[in-house]
Amino acid sequence: MLIPLPSYGFDPTEVAIPWKLLTDRGVEVVFATPNGQIAKTDTKMLIGEELGIWKLMLKARKDAVDAYRAMEKSNAFCQPVSINDICVNDFDGLVLPGGHDKGVKEYLESKTLQQKVVAFFNATKPVGAICHGVVLAARSIDPVSNQSVLFNYKTTSLLKSQEMLAYNMTRLWLNDYYLTYPEITVEDEVKSVLADASHFQYGPTPLFRDDMEHLTRGFTVVDRNYVSARWPGDAYNFALAFLKLLEG
Repeated sequence: MLIPLPSYGFDPTEVAIPWKLLTDRGVEVVFATPNGQIAKTDTKMLIGEELGIWKLMLKARKDAVDAYRAMEKSNAFCQPVSINDICVNDFDGLVLPGGHDKGVKEYLESKTLQQKVVAFFNATKPVGAICHGVVLAARSIDPVSNQSVLFNYKTTSLLKSQEMLAYNMTRLWLNDYYLTYPEITVEDEVKSVLADASHFQYGPTPLFRDDMEHLTRGFTVVDRNYVSARWPGDAYNFALAFLKLLEG
């Protein structure tokens, strides 16, 4: 199972929680980065650096930090493959995590990675995308149809309300840190590639993060071989839904 990452800026929860739940179930995870070097997470999200009074609300929760610390010591994380060397036939599924630091742009804008995403969809292999990872899927254009791979799928993603709230809470000292692309929100970009805007699913108001004891807090959308989620607060539901697709 493959998890591609940017060189810097991925969200620690959206990577480490799926990694933990998948590997605990015996799934082999392979990481891929742009240059085959070890990826670095967004330190603001990991330790709350510069988040000020909103630190406890916005940073990764302890369970996610613990999972990340274990993941960063794993052989798979320390020995990623290059995105250029990805062979879709070698993998049973694909997880596209998110992250909003500007460093994720190389990941979201990678034409090579977008082509790999198209190949996974065309092979009807399980694909999971969470938060900004849905943007990568949305930008993956099938050359045959000239449409996004998500065109005929139902999906969710980071909500506009979530993105703007985080931005407004921190813009006095972090400027547009929470706006990866200030000109367009994740929700608006994702909706723009769908056959029908009603295929975008909002779910219940995202107030609290989920975990194994509070799964009803999370939200995912499953459509055939594809599962999507909105934010780190959906990470447990997301990982379990993807695992079900993988095992099914």
